[in-house]
Formats: sequence, structure tokens, C-alpha cells
Amino acid sequence: MSGNEQRDSGESVVQIRRCACVVKGGRRFSFAALVVTGDRNGKAGYGYGKAVEVPLAVEKATKVANRSMQPYSIVDGTIPHQVTGEFRASRVLLLPAKPGTGVIAGECVRLVLEAAGVTDILTKCYGSTNPLNLVKATFDALSQLQTKEQVERLRGVSLS
Repeated sequence: MSGNEQRDSGESVVQIRRCACVVKGGRRFSFAALVVTGDRNGKAGYGYGKAVEVPLAVEKATKVANRSMQPYSIVDGTIPHQVTGEFRASRVLLLPAKPGTGVIAGECVRLVLEAAGVTDILTKCYGSTNPLNLVKATFDALSQLQTKEQVERLRGVSLS
């Protein structure tokens, strides 16, 4: 069953970088791809792959992304509470929104949230807007999410 989930998952190429290595005869180019995958139902992951050709780099990144998919707490198409994710110089603020708001986010953050299945959210990026750092900061924020039931169990009290 998990094999079908990976095949059905939506993959999005966030960025493709061209890197040049200067050698005796000129320049030798290679490519790096950043890919986000998700089942649009609470699970998402990202991958970074490098190769001599673009399709090979995307394939490697997709394979890493499928392996790194994890479940996240998403309630009714939005997140349960406000959260801030950080990675190096990038910070991403995620705010829950009412149904019908849509995904108000930059391109990199939007791809991550849509892959995870979020349909209504407000976001703001602070600091560096490097796509790789933003993706990692967004996943950091998603990993901090907790549902009401998880908080109740953690504290040993009933929240109403």
C-alpha cells in the first residue's frame, strides 16, 4: 500500500540550480534539484539531488523526498495553532486561517504546504529567502505542530 501512496504523491520541483566547475578545457556543468513531495493528506517530505543532467537530479531528489515523507498535524485544511520555523537565516511564520482564505504564501512555502494538504493558511517569511532554507524552515515549523489531543495527553489535563 505504501508503494501506491508514493506513486500517487504529487511532486513539485522547487528549484533547479546549475553549477559550473572550471576545468582545463573550459567549464563542466552539473545540476542540483530541490523537490517537495506529499500526499495532500498530512504527509510531506523534501529532497535535494545533484547530477550531470537535470532529469537525473530531479529523479534523485524525488527519491530522497519520498523517503523523507513524514506525517504532520493538519486539522480541517489548516494548522491547529500559530508556529514559527527556523533554519539558518530564514524564519517562516505560519498562521491558521478560516476556510476560504486559501494559501497565502510565497512560492517555496506554498509548494510545501500544498503538498502537505493545507488549504487555508497565512504565512510570512523573515530573513533569507533562499529556497532551500525556506523549505527547511517550513518543515521545521510543521514538525512543531501539535493537535489539541496531543497537548491534552502531554499535560495530562482536559482542554475545552
